[in-house]
Amino acid sequence: MKRFITTLTLVLFALCLYAQDIILPKPQTTGGKPLMEALNARATNRNIAEKPLSLEHLSNLLWAATGINRPDGRMTAPTASNNQEIDVYVFLPQGVYLYDVKEHSLIFKLQGDHRAAAARQGAPSGALLVYVADFGRMARYDDAAKEFYSATDTGFVSQNVYLYCASEGLATVVLGMMNRPAIIELLNITNGKVTLGQPVGYPRE
Repeated sequence: MKRFITTLTLVLFALCLYAQDIILPKPQTTGGKPLMEALNARATNRNIAEKPLSLEHLSNLLWAATGINRPDGRMTAPTASNNQEIDVYVFLPQGVYLYDVKEHSLIFKLQGDHRAAAARQGAPSGALLVYVADFGRMARYDDAAKEFYSATDTGFVSQNVYLYCASEGLATVVLGMMNRPAIIELLNITNGKVTLGQPVGYPRE
């Protein structure tokens, strides 16, 4: 009984630690494979191990996706008119987080593992990146333009992730079949669209 209580206490303590924002380490913006080698290694790999990404890998991954790479606040992935409308949500076993580009941190949103609820082909392993277009940042466009440019901009982000994974030997795959209504409800999205999902992790041996 005493052992059970101790284990339960440790589990609850760990959950409390995760139920808060995460300050990511400073991203490594040098090194990695040369571009042509990364392009040669770029591939889809669904065989992702259920092993948490290190904070260093998570930090570099998110910076590669949509991180700020210039003093004027512009990012690694282009967006139409610099709207920066693509938000990256990170679904981890312990909770859901929003990548804060300016602070390079993860903002805690929801506790618990919601990866299975977000994907329509079973729960993906690894960190599930979910791309959401915030149409509130695209007020100057009509509906057709919002759909077009947000889809295009998501493609840039996704390819950045693919190239980072190729450089670091990580596995990734793009998921078009997402449970969009469930994600919209989970994240309380009122003016936007879930575009794609992209699990990332260490390849299964």
